[in-house]
Amino acid sequence: MSMTVGEYETGVRLEEEAARGRAGKGSDGLSLAPPSTRLLSLDVFRGMTVAGMTLVNNPGTWGAIYSPLEHAEWHGWTPTDFVFPFFLFIVGVSITLALSRRVESGGGKRDLYWKIVRRTALIFGLGLFLAGFPYFDLSTIRIPGVLQRIAVCYLCAALIFLHTDWRKQAYTAAALLLGYWALMTLVPVPGYGPGDLGSKEWNLAAYVDRTVFGPHVWKPAKVYDPEGILSTLPAIATTLAGVLTGHLLRSRRNHLEKVAAMFVAGVACVVAGWAWNYWFPINKALWTSSYVLFTAGMALQLLACCYWLIDLKGYKRWAFPFVVFGTNALALYFLSGLGARLIDLIKLTGADGKPASLKAVVFQNLFASWLAPVNASLAFALCFVLVFLLLMWPLYRRGIFIKV
Repeated sequence: MSMTVGEYETGVRLEEEAARGRAGKGSDGLSLAPPSTRLLSLDVFRGMTVAGMTLVNNPGTWGAIYSPLEHAEWHGWTPTDFVFPFFLFIVGVSITLALSRRVESGGGKRDLYWKIVRRTALIFGLGLFLAGFPYFDLSTIRIPGVLQRIAVCYLCAALIFLHTDWRKQAYTAAALLLGYWALMTLVPVPGYGPGDLGSKEWNLAAYVDRTVFGPHVWKPAKVYDPEGILSTLPAIATTLAGVLTGHLLRSRRNHLEKVAAMFVAGVACVVAGWAWNYWFPINKALWTSSYVLFTAGMALQLLACCYWLIDLKGYKRWAFPFVVFGTNALALYFLSGLGARLIDLIKLTGADGKPASLKAVVFQNLFASWLAPVNASLAFALCFVLVFLLLMWPLYRRGIFIKV
């Protein structure tokens, strides 16, 4: 990791620089807007998403959680199931905003390729570090993961962006969704027969994960990985949905037209995803094609709301905490994950005189001692988010942004 101070236009920082092309026609045939101010709504959307990630990943106890803050058991969805696809969608938007000017300049791409590959390797490596910390048992360390999927989707979407126009990007996303549907529903699982989408074990994605990774999958499931190999294909389509939205944001349409287009496209995607759910159920763990459409539609509508409120109407004060989070999003995710591991590792003496983790002691004494279990668990998670807001705020105020 490295730090930069007070620079919003240099390189690909956390993928939120609003790099604008020259007025005129871009390589994809769209009319491009002249240089404009930073797209603050994207920072806010990113900050809301990573704050949501931190909240749902750090309850006081996993035994008492409000149902909207848990993932769906299998088919279906909860608000928590929106968080990860929203982040990948934002990665896609940022790819378009950050890389467009470099593509249009017509200069050599060798340095750009190197930065993309370097960033991919660093994000993937940070994910492996979190998966192994603190024991790094190489015999069972989980290879897939959240940061690992972000890295792979970023790499694929960035390379697709560099070599195609927006139409081909749309066709690629559609091909990924249809191809994944065909694989999951038409290709039999070896030794079992037709894949069973209702089974966590006997579907093609789970079979591939077990075959390739063996014990290196998500331990709570053991028979599949929610960030596995096949399900990364539609996750790339989620990222490409963001890339396409970035093209819309850079177009010469006026602001209200952009908001309307995002709302209409969002509604269309939600309806299409909900309809496809009948044949290919919405499922976060499998990252089904219907799930991609449904969550991309919701992301479009939320981004449209943020864009209208913040960039058009200028209502910014309410969003300040999310700006703080959004400008150091990757750092927040990594450091909060590391902090959660550390407070579980540090041992103190519990109320019964037996060793207990720092987290357990804090939770029992400050929250569970006077709140109902589910409220205590939520209060702990909220305070965890607030602690990291206090840690990130000085970085934001000093113009320090941690990047890879």
